[in-house]
Amino acid sequence: MKTLPFVVLSPLRTENRAFTLGVAEMTLGEFSLRSRVADSGEGIGLDELQLAARNHGMLAEALRYDITPVGLHYLLVHYDVPAMDAGSWRLQVDGQVGRRLSLTLDQLRSRERVTMPVTMECAGNGRARLLPRPVSQPWLVDAVGTAEWTGTPLAPLLQEAGVSADAVDVVFTGADHGVERGVEQDYQRALPLHDALRAEVLLAYEMNGMPLPPQHGFPCRLIVPGWYGMTQVKWLRAITVSAHPFDGYQNAVAYRIKKSADEPGVPVTRIRPRAAIQPPGDPDFQSRTRFLSLGDHELTGRAWSGSAPVTRVSISVDAGTTWADARLEAAPGPWAWARWSWPWRVESPGRYDLLAVAEDATGDRQPVDQYWNLQGMGNNMSQHLTVYARAPQP
Repeated sequence: MKTLPFVVLSPLRTENRAFTLGVAEMTLGEFSLRSRVADSGEGIGLDELQLAARNHGMLAEALRYDITPVGLHYLLVHYDVPAMDAGSWRLQVDGQVGRRLSLTLDQLRSRERVTMPVTMECAGNGRARLLPRPVSQPWLVDAVGTAEWTGTPLAPLLQEAGVSADAVDVVFTGADHGVERGVEQDYQRALPLHDALRAEVLLAYEMNGMPLPPQHGFPCRLIVPGWYGMTQVKWLRAITVSAHPFDGYQNAVAYRIKKSADEPGVPVTRIRPRAAIQPPGDPDFQSRTRFLSLGDHELTGRAWSGSAPVTRVSISVDAGTTWADARLEAAPGPWAWARWSWPWRVESPGRYDLLAVAEDATGDRQPVDQYWNLQGMGNNMSQHLTVYARAPQP
């Protein structure tokens, strides 16, 4: 990580600051906006709109699929999608190991092959619904998807390299490079060694049976089932075993749950329980308000957790006044979401406020109300979905 001066050769306006034409020495920090919370009543800014246009969530109706089609899976790209050439790409394994390795894509593909469905969720999912709103990628409840990832387990590769007895962390470096909150960096995340050696951790080169798309990490990415999406490093180029805890930006500064900027916070790790509702009825184009007819309906959706299987989904259609248990189906894999359903007879016209809450086998239950933190990380408050039932039209 480094903070460097650079040169401005043209007019630039950022955060209401106008810079005059000519050469000016500026620091990255003066251009890279600091983390902040929106003022009361402040709407989504152009910087957030730009992020929302580059990245995208999963369409809510895609909850009907066990496996999310590639183009519907949520996407977050921190910097730029790098230009990657499969022929020249190498994965380096170094650091506190007995033998350094350098693997081509063909060599990686020749190793043990594993395919597993994994539900992946962004740690900032739901951030835009928090009050006050942390200013960043403005996710609603759509930053999720489940894909079939194919690759080779990481643990045998580390064992082949010979991890030193003093190893603590394993650092994963992507080919994407940029600036975040004033810090120039390659995108890097680290896992504790014991987590990196878990059998389910993959070096993936296929998504839903096809080579990884460029935006999803071609030619190789990390898949850590059960962990939030920031852990799944894309465009992977290096794996470094370290004898010291990793203090890089994405571990030590970003992806921390804290209430104020001056506290260290705790790291974001595994996905908290969440249930999502597939919106019933028909939508209004712009507001996405839902309308449905009177009669019998089946409410459906998906539920997931990164620590243990979901064991219960509770549904309310009256803003949490009363609750009922949904029917939970078997998940397509131990790290994938499960479908739930609940029969709903709508007898009266009017407004209905739908909530869904998931609970996993550890007893961790999704909260109805928000759990606020400065960066909007790991927030899993219940989805609130309003629908309007209408009597038959004459």
